[in-house]
Amino acid sequence: MLLTVDIGNSHIVIGCYADREIQHVFRIVTDSMKTGDEYASLVYDLFTLRKIDPAVFSGAILSSVVPPLTDVFVTAIRWLTGCEALVVGAGIKTGLNIRIDNPAELGSDMAATAVAAVAYYGCPVIVVDMGTATKISVISKDGAFIGGAICPGLGISADALFREASLLPRVSIDVPGKAISANTIDCIKSGLVYGAASMVDGMVQRFMEELDCKASVVATGGLASRVIPHCTTSIPLHENLLLEGLCLLYEKNAPRTRDSV
Repeated sequence: MLLTVDIGNSHIVIGCYADREIQHVFRIVTDSMKTGDEYASLVYDLFTLRKIDPAVFSGAILSSVVPPLTDVFVTAIRWLTGCEALVVGAGIKTGLNIRIDNPAELGSDMAATAVAAVAYYGCPVIVVDMGTATKISVISKDGAFIGGAICPGLGISADALFREASLLPRVSIDVPGKAISANTIDCIKSGLVYGAASMVDGMVQRFMEELDCKASVVATGGLASRVIPHCTTSIPLHENLLLEGLCLLYEKNAPRTRDSV
């Protein structure tokens, strides 16, 4: 089996693959204060709950946007499975032509989702990844990663309103009954959810105008399911797109064995 790990700012998502099919997914809260011992113990407990033997893993790959946790989790994976995790970063083969001002700036998470989006949806393709930040990436018709946009995520926006506006309460990120809301809580929810949906619609339209062609669009990320259904653009949700990309990157960069994926 292949162990895939996505370390994000808010959550760490762990996927277990067998023969390119995802078998298990775990989500845990990101905590940069935890040690390798603690993460190894936590993941071991999660595996125990699902009756997964750590010895079944023959490979591992990791994407991280939290640098202090990268080596910590590599160590945890080594202790837990005996595998030396492949870390997505500079020098890794992606198959993408990265045409941005500084290719080294491309986040490992954005590289992984781009690889999966091209594999599953073809080119050109626009990827909307809604997590702590909302990242919208564009891969051109010739398979080049040409850039995109980064926007505040729903959680950041909600926290900023609560923190900076004295009379506004903290609210859950839920969909109100309608866009024109009649009380403060629903007004905030409307602004957050429908506002984010309108932003996605608008950015996708702008990107297609700049591309001067129609592109496939796909959405992923922990908050996408709350927003994308309210977009006027037809956008499929691909929940494990980043993990799928890690699986593909492992195949491109590690020796393939019969039980690797």
